[in-house]
Amino acid sequence: MTWRKQGKSPDYRFTLANERTFLAWIRTALAFMAAAIGIDQLTPDLTPLLFRSVLVTLPGLTAAGLSYYAYRRWAANERAMRHDAALPFPKALLWLSSGLSVGVMLTLVILVAL
Repeated sequence: MTWRKQGKSPDYRFTLANERTFLAWIRTALAFMAAAIGIDQLTPDLTPLLFRSVLVTLPGLTAAGLSYYAYRRWAANERAMRHDAALPFPKALLWLSSGLSVGVMLTLVILVAL
């Protein structure tokens, strides 16, 4: 029997809130993907090819990771709600916010250096 059939069905409001949170993570992943495409297509002469490739790869991989994490988080929350357990803490928030802070700082340093 799958976890979707175990426990009791949660209140539909909580299920819908969980789905909205899932969609918010997917929107964030799409924003990272759009950033990667924008860097690649709109700034061909801004930096050397190797550096631009790194700038495109990092947000692209982040988008893929966030997409995967969005489903895992949705499923974990759904499981917890079905069993009346506490919702798990989203550990990826620390890594995402730290990585974004480092990315912003590096971008500012590079722009000031140019």
